[in-house]
Amino acid sequence: MALFSSLTPIFIAFICVLIGVIMKKTNGEKEKRDTKNKHPSRPWVDEDLKDGTDHPLEEEEGEEEWQGLEETVAHVPFTGERYSEAEMIRRSQAFYELLNKRRSVRFLSDEPVPREVIDNVIRTAGTSPSGAHTEPWTFVVVQDPDLKHKIREIVEEEEEINYKKRMGDRWVNDLKRLRTNWIKEYLDTAPYLILIFKQVYGRLPNGKKKTHYYNEISVSIACGILLAALQNAGLYTVTSTPLNCGPQLRVLLQRPANEKLLLLLPVGYPKKDATVPDLVRKPLEDIMVLM
Repeated sequence: MALFSSLTPIFIAFICVLIGVIMKKTNGEKEKRDTKNKHPSRPWVDEDLKDGTDHPLEEEEGEEEWQGLEETVAHVPFTGERYSEAEMIRRSQAFYELLNKRRSVRFLSDEPVPREVIDNVIRTAGTSPSGAHTEPWTFVVVQDPDLKHKIREIVEEEEEINYKKRMGDRWVNDLKRLRTNWIKEYLDTAPYLILIFKQVYGRLPNGKKKTHYYNEISVSIACGILLAALQNAGLYTVTSTPLNCGPQLRVLLQRPANEKLLLLLPVGYPKKDATVPDLVRKPLEDIMVLM
């Protein structure tokens, strides 16, 4: 009995150590799982720029529910343009030379641009392919000087925070050679601002959500076509993705909650004293792999 009494404290201490080891191991495994499942912290990422394609809609609006689209679409005969090989080479070379002159121009004139040209380049962007032909884009064209200035105020306020806090030293240093900063004079001077919103979902006649498949990719393709159309018309821009400005600009422009800002394009003619960085594009052998 005396022996048992003397061993009791040792036994209790052993049990406590054992419990501590088990709890530490359990917590360690939990931390590993949490670390594995946790996405790396990237404070500079803009929520509006994230692709919502992989986020399913509510269960009641799942894949099995008809989305209000036509069950069948009439197909019509199609005959595409056909050129001789020589003409194909000539046209492709000429188009490359035209697009190779495209530059990001941050010094834009306030010289007026014909409204019809803007209408035409937006129509051209609207010819872009889209997932299930949902056409998930909205092009907001701003020409009112007061509204442009309000946009500039929002963008510059957020961009200053981006440069000083969110983007980090590496990103800011990479931009130094391009001489960019948070001052965006072109948002006032450009005769037009085109803000491209992606519609992350649509609405059915009954008010329920409609899936917009590959909305990010679809709108990005449309933006590429828009840039080519602007270059073809002799207009210039700079592709601007002002981080964390989307919600404020969406409210300012009275856009619905299903629209997220993807790109902001100031559009106009270059100033007479405009400059651009003397950059060199990668040669074909660096961007194409022939198998």
